[in-house]
Amino acid sequence: MRTFLLASLLAALPTAAAADPLTFDEALAAATAQAPSLKARGFDVEARRSSATAAGQLPDPRLGVGLDNYPISGPPAFSFDRDEMTMARLGISQDVPNLAKRHARSGKADADIGVAEADAEAELRRVRVATALAWIDLAYAKRRLGALDEALAELAQYVSPAASSVTSGTARPAQTLEIRQAIAVLEDRRSEVAAEVARARAILSRWTGDPRPDSEGAIPGFAIDPDALRAAIDRHPDLAAAIARVHAAEADVTLARAEKRPDWGFELAYQKRGNGYGDMVSLGATMSLPLFAKKRQDPKIAASVAAEGAVLAQREDVRRALLADLDAGLADHIMHHEQWMRAQGTLLPLARQRVDLETVSYSAGRATLLDLIQAQAMFADAALQTLDREATVARDAARLVLTYGGDQ
Repeated sequence: MRTFLLASLLAALPTAAAADPLTFDEALAAATAQAPSLKARGFDVEARRSSATAAGQLPDPRLGVGLDNYPISGPPAFSFDRDEMTMARLGISQDVPNLAKRHARSGKADADIGVAEADAEAELRRVRVATALAWIDLAYAKRRLGALDEALAELAQYVSPAASSVTSGTARPAQTLEIRQAIAVLEDRRSEVAAEVARARAILSRWTGDPRPDSEGAIPGFAIDPDALRAAIDRHPDLAAAIARVHAAEADVTLARAEKRPDWGFELAYQKRGNGYGDMVSLGATMSLPLFAKKRQDPKIAASVAAEGAVLAQREDVRRALLADLDAGLADHIMHHEQWMRAQGTLLPLARQRVDLETVSYSAGRATLLDLIQAQAMFADAALQTLDREATVARDAARLVLTYGGDQ
């Protein structure tokens, strides 16, 4: 009854009803198109590219107006046209940063684009891996749920014979509790697996945007080539992002050094004097003087160089972390594959053989019904354990190939 009520409750959940099936490749394609984090990265790249257009341009010119030499004392006080030096001025000026600085700003903008693009590639790989694992988790959780339903149905057929064995005196009343205990254990496991199905659907929905995702089709098999995976480390997006940050730090150093070169400025002004006096035109130039470089520019250069050293160290740390994680993942995959083969080739057949032997013995009167029930429960546990190990191997292979493989 509890199993029936639980199944009815799960069937009523909106995420479990009328789910839209997705193959593995369809799930990855949907995540690539729908994941909000990828859209955010795309907008970031677009913003960096737009900013780069203005990076190396001259500053906007400045328009200036003024009143020069206006008298405030003496006979011409507060008069515009009684002193030949009084004039109204209208001018335009233009700052011209040195060429090295403008080139450095353009280089910095290009480096920022590279960082944004590398981050976008890293995010794409992260989304694909997360989607693949969620799809695999959902597929195997559904298979485990089916195996549990079969095991529960198998055990349910022994409930009535167990009660009859007590009535006939061939079993003690306490022994009949074993089948109820076995069913309760499997029902607990079914509740856990049902929650796993719901969790996998929720995660898959996050990446694909489908509110009711479901898995269909074959579970992909990924061939593991350790040498090829290690060779592809140099093309890993995380390492590419670290390298892009090194280029950005180098651009910061170049820009800081360009600050030591003088900047220029130019101004052209028209000056209107009072009646009786001729108008004038003025032309001037300015140049910045980096005379205190030890206290201004040099500390900035030192800071940029230190920051460059930091990102260089981070790049090496990322490379070592990727290699370590890959080697650890390969070791785990070997272990999990051996355990799966052992379960599939030894543990499950032995459990099946025990059920067959107990069935024959029960038919011959040499085994009790409880012996047969216990064998069935052990077989169900071995089948679930085999599925668990197969799922772990599939997750390992997908994570390794999609994370470290060069062909995406």
